[in-house]
Parts: sequence; C-alpha cells; structure tokens
Amino acid sequence: MNLAYPLILGSKSPRRKEILEKAGFLFSAESLDTAENYPEDLPKNKVAAYLAELKAKAFLEKGGYEDKLILTADTTVLIDDVLLEKPADADESKEMLKALSGRTHEVVSAFTILHKNEIKSFSDSTYVTFGKLEDAVIEQYIIEHKPFDKAGSYGIQEGIGLTHIQELKGSYFTVMGLPIHKVYQQLKPFMK
Repeated sequence: MNLAYPLILGSKSPRRKEILEKAGFLFSAESLDTAENYPEDLPKNKVAAYLAELKAKAFLEKGGYEDKLILTADTTVLIDDVLLEKPADADESKEMLKALSGRTHEVVSAFTILHKNEIKSFSDSTYVTFGKLEDAVIEQYIIEHKPFDKAGSYGIQEGIGLTHIQELKGSYFTVMGLPIHKVYQQLKPFMK
C-alpha cells in the first residue's frame, strides 16, 4: 500500500515488521533507544499506550521527521492486575508462564502515529486463555524459543502459543504485537 508520506516503523520487533509487510505496507524500520519507564500510578491497561507514545515522542524530540509517518507500538500482558513485562531471565520466564497456565489474561497492544508534530495513540485488547502448561513444556519452550524479548514471556505464533492457547477473544495480531486492523484504519486517510 502506498502512502502519501514515507512510513517508518519505530520498532525493532521482527513480529511487527512481519505484520506490516503481510498487510502490504511499504515502510522502513528505525528505532530510537527509549527508556520504557511509566508512572507507578498509571492504570496497568494504559501502560502500552503510554509507552508507545513515549517512543513516538523520541522521534519528535530528535526532529527531522515532519514529512514522514512514524508508527510506534508497545504490548503488555496483564493477569490479576499485575503487568508481566519482558522476562529478565529463564527463572522469571518460568514464573510468568506458570502464572498464565490454565488461566485467562489480557494482552494490550497500543500504537502511536506521529505526523507533522501531531501524536495520536490507540490501543486494543485481546483476552487469551491458556490450557495447563506442564513444567517440562515450559522448560523446553524457554530453551527453544528464548522468549526474553516478549511481554508475558511467550509468542502466540510459536511453541506453546500454537499448542496451548485454547481461546482468544479479540485479535490474534494484537497478541502478536500490532493491532493491524486498527493501524489500517488510522493510516487509511494517508493512502494514495
């Protein structure tokens, strides 16, 4: 899809790149290192939108992007009002996956579009129900897939995401990291 302005995906995520490519968007990828800090009193389901906007503001502060569309994103996983961020190591990954085993959790993926110094943020939630995750399955998944770059310590498109998710209420792509149906709607006005 051709847009009236060059599209830059402000993310290192291979999954977000894959989603945009498969949706037919022409884009380049460029990410700026941004400290992913958020206020402690921020409601947990608003963290993804806050961080996506923070990433867009880094491009705004750097400058030179006025004639481009910048798309940034963030994904969070919540269970029992606890935010499961990217695991620091295998032990933390194992604890997260045990917490998700046999239960339903919420995945929030948010994105921000920056254009001509204007920032607009959007988010989408999907509820994911896992079947029981046996310890051996968890350990094998961590060894094989090293899910240390994924919120909640899993990818829907691999391993236990394929074999143990029993139900989804919402978008598969929101869980993968980018609610492409909403991104498409927001980029539609810029299409040639």
